[in-house]
This record gives sequence, C-alpha cells and structure tokens, in this order.
Amino acid sequence: MYLKPQDIVLALSLICQKSPTSYAEKGRVLRMSASEVHAGEGRLVTARLLDSEKKMVRKAALMEFLVHGVPYAFATAPKEFTRGIPTAWAAPVLANQLSFSDQNQPIWPDPESNIQGLAIEPLYRNVPEIAKNDSQMYELLALVDALRIGRSREKKLAEEALKIRIKTNG
Repeated sequence: MYLKPQDIVLALSLICQKSPTSYAEKGRVLRMSASEVHAGEGRLVTARLLDSEKKMVRKAALMEFLVHGVPYAFATAPKEFTRGIPTAWAAPVLANQLSFSDQNQPIWPDPESNIQGLAIEPLYRNVPEIAKNDSQMYELLALVDALRIGRSREKKLAEEALKIRIKTNG
C-alpha cells in the first residue's frame, strides 16, 4: 500500500486537531469523504507515520518523511503563470524571511484570487480551499511546498519552521 498525497494533508490535519473527531468531521474539514479519511489513516498506519492504537501522528517519523521523502515522492515544479494563493516561500509564513520576485512567486491556482504567480500543483486538489479556511493548515502546507520545490535555503527555513510547528501541536 502506497501513501497518497492526501495522506500527508491528513497527517498534518491530525497534528492540528485539538481533540479526536469522527471520520466524517475530518472529511468535512479536509473536503474528503469519510471513507477517504479512513483509508488514509490506514495507509499512515502502514507507513508507520500514525500510531494505530493511540491514533496519534508519530511526529519524528512524519518530520523525517516530510524532509526526505515528500520532495521525491510528490515532486512538482512551477508551471504556467496564473492567479492563486501564495505557497512555499511566497506564503506569509516564509515571505518575510526571503526576498523574491512577486511575478515568479509560487501559487496554488485559485480563480478567486487576484495574486499572480507561477502555478504549483498542490499536494491534494482541495489544498487551496483548506488553506483559505484554516491558517494553521495553510502554514504547514506552504512549508511542505517549500520542501517540495525549494532550493537549499528555502528547504532549510521550511524544515526549521515545520519542526517548531509540529513539535508544539498535539
């Protein structure tokens, strides 16, 4: 059984949740079906990223996979110029630490946005909607994108920021 990109989104969501919720509630928040959430948790358990008994994310293992696995397993590259939501180093979580051209900023395509940049395929199709409704998830997902598409400096900053956020949640 292989991990799917939405499983990473689910793992990050599990870290952010304050108390256990039903599959249906998790699905509502992540814009997935309850069965997708259930299957995702099963894949996370198989990958040893989720403790099957406690239903808690194994933070050290997840962090290791985010840094060393996600950039290869779920690789992407900037594409066409479009409108959308800033991600990676263009997202607020990293934007003040780096200088970059607004024209070449990475974004998740979103027709409702007025911000322009280069399209980055999100980990999961619903990531832009999740990010619009949850600032904590937006930060985590943008940092994961910095790991997916960034150069050494961006990856290092993203890794440090992710470690802090993952350690302090849950």
